[in-house]
Amino acid sequence: MVICTNTSATTSQWNVRLTASYGCPRSIGCAFVGSFAAISLAPLAVRVSYGSGAWAFHGLPHIVVAETSVSHLMPAARAVVSVFPQSWDVVVKSLVDPNVCISTCLTQGSHASGPDNVQRSADIDPCGREPLSMRRASIAALAGSIAVGLGVLGWQVLAAGGWTFWEALMMVSLAINAPWLGLTAATGLAGFAILLFSRDPTAFVLPTLQRTDAVIHAKTLLALCVRLEDMDAVLPPLGGLLHELRSRHGDRFVLGILSDTPAGAPARAEAKAVAALASRFPAGAVRYRRRPENLGFKAGNLMDFLDHRAAGFEYALVLDADSTMSAGTVARLVRIMQADPRLAILQTAISGRGAMTWFARLFGFGQQHGTRAWVMGQAWWLGPAQLYWGHNALIRIGAFRRDARLPTLPDGSCILSHDYAEAAQLHARGWAVRVLPEDTGSWERHPPDLIALFSRDLRWAAGNLQYRHLLSRPEFGKLGRFQMLEAILHYALAPLRFGLLPVAGLNVATGGGEGTPRGALLLLLLTGFVVSNLPKLAGYSEALLRPGRFKRVTLLRSMVQEMALSFMLDTLEAFERSLTLLQLGRGQFSGWTVQPRAARGMTWTTAARRFGPHTVVGLVILACFGFASRFAAVVALPALAGLLLAIPIAVLTARLCRKTGC
Repeated sequence: MVICTNTSATTSQWNVRLTASYGCPRSIGCAFVGSFAAISLAPLAVRVSYGSGAWAFHGLPHIVVAETSVSHLMPAARAVVSVFPQSWDVVVKSLVDPNVCISTCLTQGSHASGPDNVQRSADIDPCGREPLSMRRASIAALAGSIAVGLGVLGWQVLAAGGWTFWEALMMVSLAINAPWLGLTAATGLAGFAILLFSRDPTAFVLPTLQRTDAVIHAKTLLALCVRLEDMDAVLPPLGGLLHELRSRHGDRFVLGILSDTPAGAPARAEAKAVAALASRFPAGAVRYRRRPENLGFKAGNLMDFLDHRAAGFEYALVLDADSTMSAGTVARLVRIMQADPRLAILQTAISGRGAMTWFARLFGFGQQHGTRAWVMGQAWWLGPAQLYWGHNALIRIGAFRRDARLPTLPDGSCILSHDYAEAAQLHARGWAVRVLPEDTGSWERHPPDLIALFSRDLRWAAGNLQYRHLLSRPEFGKLGRFQMLEAILHYALAPLRFGLLPVAGLNVATGGGEGTPRGALLLLLLTGFVVSNLPKLAGYSEALLRPGRFKRVTLLRSMVQEMALSFMLDTLEAFERSLTLLQLGRGQFSGWTVQPRAARGMTWTTAARRFGPHTVVGLVILACFGFASRFAAVVALPALAGLLLAIPIAVLTARLCRKTGC
């Protein structure tokens, strides 16, 4: 790392230039290692102060994020600062100085293998609109601070009265989880600040938006991937979208049905439905291809079509069977991609639509508001190296075919969760992958009930855990591998999160925790809840502070309902994901099946058979707390509510809403 600081005596401003290789993994890695070490050691109070006033994120003018006086840092955190004193000084100065600029030198070069021989870089616009290295260092510093704060508070709670074996296990679990909770919270805070204080938040994180051309000249394929779907429900929205796009933009848009449905009656019914739709449009406006075998799953389906049937198309809009988009949003994606020849994937934020059950409505409501702040924050610090979710996204066909082709795994199997791996390869080779952080005009259907949610989770967990085979492969890039590691830990950390409850129960049941300060314990529980749900809380806060967008009474009622459900699902999901890991570890995964999307209700017998073990586990843990004291049982009861009430939650939330599509 080379740091050069030039100070002008006349202007009293810093002009800092920082050159580093792969700034994000290095800065985030240092913060995570430092925070993990700090949490694991005994806290000593130190005080760090840089002048007076407040720090503000560079690029977020007038947004105060932390006071300059920071106290109660841990020794290991101080050690990190002492090891990198110049780096820390640059971070602090860049937060204050609006004129800081950063450039990154990539050790692998520009990889100029894309169309139009475009020079591509994972950290673009040096000294320009996106000072990514410093943004990432700022996020890493904030995430590390939050993680250290959680660790300090946890240490104060657990160390009181001496350590037991169970308390040491809880401290280790907290230390491992805290950095990832800190990163989630820091991202949500950054997104909240942008949403609240920027005049145009989307343009702030997506500079290309200001250079779009009104005329669409590129030819785009609407690529719908299907397998054993109800085409009577799938095709009508796509037919309407195609009609509207062609009425505005002529033959620039064509619908392609990419089928992996096996031969037989479903395939014949599918072909008949597609033929009926095609008869309403000119020849060639609707194209249908069915593969005899589902090789490579969805990723193989799409790549096969792009290889053999996409001649003449520049872009492809990837859609799932439950995807719907507005013509205005699709056209906007094409205009943005036309304006940026380095852009390989432009993903949209996605909201729920057509919720028929209470579960789908509340789940979608929480995801809509939580995703808004989280996506905006990620767009700010990830820049051109953002995530791809596999659908409701526009891809540049030439770049995708050349640089996003997936390898097979060591055992010869195919990658299930293709999206993160494809995006990682693209931005590792210098292509930009971005998210349009708006959820208007882009929809999907959410799981209708709790069983459907956990069935989807099983598929996603099986795919995400495959990423462990890719973490050592350099073609996925450092940042891409970091993102895949996050995807793995989304499931792999579940046993540690859930394990806090039974371990705490065993601790109090065996006489531990006698000297635990009750006030500090309640503060730790409240802080953990806020930090883990901060993106959603930020989204709710932004909605309440924006008059006119929502009716506050309606919003508050839905917020209370959703937060109550979310609170109970936290423990239930952690336990279910722990069981999922055991199931996958024993090889009990039969492959990807058709997702249930329609409301189907749930009987008490079905719910009891599925969630009876969850209730029993909750009762056993509660008994451990109750054996120790009434206070311990009362404190543990809210966290155990999801397990204890799993059966009625599953039944009642699977019921239809009063109004269709509520």
